[in-house]
Formats: sequence, C-alpha cells, structure tokens
Amino acid sequence: MIPESKKIAVKNALQTALGVDNYDSIQPITIGLSNALTFRIVIKNKPYLMKIARTDELSATENHFAYMKAGAEMGIAPHVWCLSTEDKILITDFIEAKPFPINKAIEVMPKLISSLHKLPPFHKTINYLDSMDGIVQRVLSAKFLPSNLTYEILKNYNLIKSVYPNNPEDFVSCHNDLKPENYIFDGERAWLIDWEAAFLNDRYVDLAVVGNFVVNNEDDEFQYLKNYFGEAPNKYIQARFFLMQQLLHVFYTSIFIMYASKSVPIKIDNAKSNFRDFHKHMWEGEIDLSKDENKLQYALVHMNQFLSNINIKRFQNSLHIISEN
Repeated sequence: MIPESKKIAVKNALQTALGVDNYDSIQPITIGLSNALTFRIVIKNKPYLMKIARTDELSATENHFAYMKAGAEMGIAPHVWCLSTEDKILITDFIEAKPFPINKAIEVMPKLISSLHKLPPFHKTINYLDSMDGIVQRVLSAKFLPSNLTYEILKNYNLIKSVYPNNPEDFVSCHNDLKPENYIFDGERAWLIDWEAAFLNDRYVDLAVVGNFVVNNEDDEFQYLKNYFGEAPNKYIQARFFLMQQLLHVFYTSIFIMYASKSVPIKIDNAKSNFRDFHKHMWEGEIDLSKDENKLQYALVHMNQFLSNINIKRFQNSLHIISEN
C-alpha cells in the first residue's frame, strides 16, 4: 500500500514519532476528495492516521501541516505525532467517528469554528471572493444554463457582490472546506481534519458552509450565530451571513456544473431533492459527490435555493443593511 519511494521515509517517521519500525496493521481510507494517500494504522493496539502527500501535489504542504499543528495545539485538530514537511508525511491520533446529531452540531460546530478563527493568521494565498467571482463569471457566461436563468442569477449575484465587503485586512484563519467528512465527532466533541485548503479568508465562508448543513430555520440561524459570536447576532451579522450563503449558492451552482457538464449544455430538470433534504443526506453520508449525476443534482439544488431566496423580503433587506454599513 505504501509506495516504494516512501517506505524508508515512513519507517523513519514511525521511529522518530512512535519508537517503532513498522505498524501492526494498515487500512486505506478513501473517503473524501483529497489526492493524498491516507491510512489508518495500528501500533500496540492504538490507532493512528497517517497521511502521505503525493510528490506532485500540495505545494503548500508545509503551510497546511503547520496549520493543522496549530489546530492540534488549540485542541480543535487531532494530536500530531509526526509532521515531516520534507517527506510530506503526517501522523496524528485517529479519531473514531460517532454519529453527529444536527441538534448537537448546531451547538458544537460554531464554537469550533470560533476557535479556528482565533488561530494566528494563516498565509494569504488567494482572495477567495475574487477567485469565486472568476469561476462564476466564466461558467455562467459559457451558456451551460438557459439564457433567462443565467441572466437572473448573474443580475442578483452581481447585486450582492456590489455591496458585500471584501476586505482582506478583516480576514481570519479559515479552513475553507468544512464539508461533513472534514470534521469528526467522537461522541463529545468535534475535530477538524484535512487542512489542505486552509488560508486567510472571510469568516462567513466557514460559517455559511457549515450552516448549509445545520441551519434549517430562523431560530437555528440565531442560535448558530449566537454560539459563534458569544452573543445575540445583530441585523448586520445576520444580513452578512445570509448574503454569503447566497454567494455560495451561486458558486456551488457554477463549480458543480463545471465538474459535471462535460462541456455541454445542462438539461434543466427539477432537482430530485430540495436543499434541506439533499444536505441531510450528505450529512448522513448517503450521497457520493464523486458521481457526475450527484454533482449536477447538487448544482441544481443550490441554483433553485438561490432563485427562491432572491424573491423573499430578506434578500432586499440584507442588501440594504450591508450597503448602509
């Protein structure tokens, strides 16, 4: 399972970190879209996670390993036993996953994200909002969607973009990939894993991504934001959270159309699930986004949610609140 070119490096990592030459057992982990080689290894009846970055990927390995170590020191990532930026090998505690009830996640996750955002500033690799805009404009101008839908989406997306703050000096240390497979609940607390996408970003990106899964109504949203900020959210916070959700709806519509389209126009059918149902199935691990059919469904779910949200009173109110501030 271990590439021949990495066997000596793995042996050295095990000797340095754990005082052994080999593991007692090894099992590959294939969940997630990371290209790194990931394994569950057992040494003296204790499980560990070992990740080996491929030599042709992750030029920022040194950064994301360092970010994960900072997270471990903060108590929001598994304990790090070995962190070799030269050999691109990481060994951490292996967290045995337990079911993560939504009503528990709405309490645990915003507090976890708050701790993450208090870490010392990560490096600024890209401006996420500018990169998002580049993908949105390129994909939606490629005529994958009917022209009337493209016009409606871009018109309202550009309205949000014209008022939404994009101030790098306000950015914080973010994970940027907080889909359910990138945090593990052990029955009491959650741990963040797979820090490859970590960099300085707008805090509302992390909040909105997790919010897609755990926020199902206005009361949920209020409690979720209160748990993050430590106090009741004001109208500005709520408006900014809502508008970031809309930006991400358009971004996910665009990027998953790009992944699934194979350069041909999309036949628009009704999505098989609504937004909440689809995310509930994702949360429970019942949807595999590596399949093109599911990628397309995910794009349509986000598109339909965006088209619905721009027609509610809160959309115009949020635009006004943010533009006034």
